[in-house]
Amino acid sequence: MKVILNHDGQVLYQENYTDETMDDLLRDVVWRNDSIMMFGKTHPQPRMTAWHGEKGLAYTYSKIKMISPGWTPALLRLKEKLEKDLNAKFNSVLVNYYRDGNDHMSWHTDNEKELGKNPVIASLSFGEPRKFTLKHRTDKNIDPLVMELPSQSLLVMKGELQEHWVHRISKSTRIKNPRLNLTFRYIY
Repeated sequence: MKVILNHDGQVLYQENYTDETMDDLLRDVVWRNDSIMMFGKTHPQPRMTAWHGEKGLAYTYSKIKMISPGWTPALLRLKEKLEKDLNAKFNSVLVNYYRDGNDHMSWHTDNEKELGKNPVIASLSFGEPRKFTLKHRTDKNIDPLVMELPSQSLLVMKGELQEHWVHRISKSTRIKNPRLNLTFRYIY
């Protein structure tokens, strides 16, 4: 695994991490299309989401509470592989389905209290490659890290990264095909 960033946290990256396909992973996923509050107005989330992991495990972000129905077989296989390869423990996965380039994720950090201090987030991408951007929260002299995440690639964020950096998947009108992103995490 290649170290992409090693300042105020770490980002690791590996292409062709798994042989799983998007079709394998979409099977048995329980989808949601929640609304979020932004600037005092309610909007549909700009992507489909699902929450899987240990049965009954809850996770809340942006005032959206999700309760896991349990692991699907494909998600459990990936969890076990990641735990072995990264020497980390995961009990859940947030699944984001970007239908096309209009679906996106705005600037954010994965810093919810349930994730604990310095969480390890293992992010797997499938389907259409999308641009992932990471920028430092306070040091404007550091250029943003911009990379395209191809299908079956793994990006790992760890250490103090969520404290010091924000990240996003931006819109792109040229993208017509779907992308699936799995972010494995441990909820305390």
